[in-house]
Amino acid sequence: MAVAKGGHPLKKEAVEEAEEGEEANEDDAEAEADKEGAQRPKLDEDFYEIEAVHRKRVRKIQQILEQELQVAIKEENYAKAAKLRDTLRSIQEDSKASVLAANAEFYRSFKNGDLSAMQAIWSKGDHVCCVHPGVLGISGYESVMDSWIHVWGNYEFPLEIELREVRVHVRGDLGYVTCVELVKTKGSSWGGQFVTNVFERSDGQWFICVHHASPVDF
Repeated sequence: MAVAKGGHPLKKEAVEEAEEGEEANEDDAEAEADKEGAQRPKLDEDFYEIEAVHRKRVRKIQQILEQELQVAIKEENYAKAAKLRDTLRSIQEDSKASVLAANAEFYRSFKNGDLSAMQAIWSKGDHVCCVHPGVLGISGYESVMDSWIHVWGNYEFPLEIELREVRVHVRGDLGYVTCVELVKTKGSSWGGQFVTNVFERSDGQWFICVHHASPVDF
């Protein structure tokens, strides 16, 4: 704020103090906003954290129900055992759906040549293994990721991928999908593989740990 020439010195000092106070308040407000922004969790992070907690809780309930089922069978309380078995079957179907969703995510990354998505869907560790058609198996997370870069080297994306005869099985924290995988690249004919994808559950989320593709003729 400007002060007219010859203005009263006390008024000028008061105006300067008022302006300094306004600037300080603005700085404090900005600092508080930055602090709140830093402390406010992202929506996606919140969602995945809640989802992981939910899955852990479901797994714990499943373990308790399995124990109760064994007790009911031992006590020959077959009515109770039948109800427990139905409940466990329902939970099992939910787990199968989650494994199929993870399998679909794997093939989305494969189809689009999306390395970051492929990295995210795989378990991290030396135990993971990938067997591409017609070659020896590759073990270890880093080596497996390098193999996908090599496989994708001459492809144009997106690829055409079709899955047939898909079957899913889940037991505890392990699940696997078998299917016939048909892949067509630009300018080529369809190639077929019989595939086994093994998934493991970690912190409530399913990750692929084994991909085994064997060539088949049609």
